[in-house]
Amino acid sequence: MTERSAKRVLLVTGLSGAGKTTALKTMEDIGWETVDNFPFRLVESLLNTPPSSSRDDNDQPLALGFDSRTRGFEPDKLINSIKRLQKKPGYLISTLFLDCAGAELERRYAETRRRHPLALDRPAKDGIAHERTLLAPFRRWADHVIDTSDLTANDLQREIREHFSLDKDAATTITITSFGFSRGLPNNIDLLFDVRFLANPFWVPELKQKTGLDPEVAEYVSKDPAYAEAIEKIMDMLTFLLPRYQEAGKAYVNIGIGCTGGRHRSVHVAERLSKDLRSAGFSPNVLHRNLASPPMEALESMQKLNGNRGI
Repeated sequence: MTERSAKRVLLVTGLSGAGKTTALKTMEDIGWETVDNFPFRLVESLLNTPPSSSRDDNDQPLALGFDSRTRGFEPDKLINSIKRLQKKPGYLISTLFLDCAGAELERRYAETRRRHPLALDRPAKDGIAHERTLLAPFRRWADHVIDTSDLTANDLQREIREHFSLDKDAATTITITSFGFSRGLPNNIDLLFDVRFLANPFWVPELKQKTGLDPEVAEYVSKDPAYAEAIEKIMDMLTFLLPRYQEAGKAYVNIGIGCTGGRHRSVHVAERLSKDLRSAGFSPNVLHRNLASPPMEALESMQKLNGNRGI
């Protein structure tokens, strides 16, 4: 069996409080099957279990978390067991050790008010020192070591994605949603832009029944004196933020573009931004939530009473 076809298994351990739970949750998010606190004595039985008939199930890599609390945890014996497992045909078995400075672990336990699992009736410092000694053979022997002393949870997630991503080229999914404020905000919007400052085509009789997808509406909106500068500034912000969202491992970014009714200005601006983002190398999806909604003069009129250019 080739290395490419062998099933990947990652054994994840480390100091309590160093981020094992965050690491395993991130690995689950990027496509690994994960099991925490798995009894190590059962690992060999698990690997001996025949794969399902589904090729996808067989190809999915497996991450198993264990630590000093795991039943039968004896580092030297476990290392010998892992060495034996690594000779097992059809598997690529490696280890990840999560380390952290003692002072930082003490701070984390103090902030969360949790007790260290090896110091339930003593200061956390004692449990940390004992566990570090207990796990020293694993740290020396591990294939991968990540020190989380200076890492936030987001930093650790990014490290895990960089080291263990199954698709190194996976891009953040970007969705631009046009909508009408008068019909409520969409759910799960990360970035929201209000374009009600632009001239409103609704009050032009020949444009009222048209939408932002019609060239006449697009031309009308784009003639607003503030339009070009607004598009430029929004694009500057998006091209600055989107790569950073991807670096942080954010799987989805939802951009909301809102006007009053969600049929004219927001639709055109969403289309224009999607075009500009594609030119900049992104691949956004576009949704027009209220495009099929009927024109509602009462709602537009309420906004017009504000006296701000018919917004």
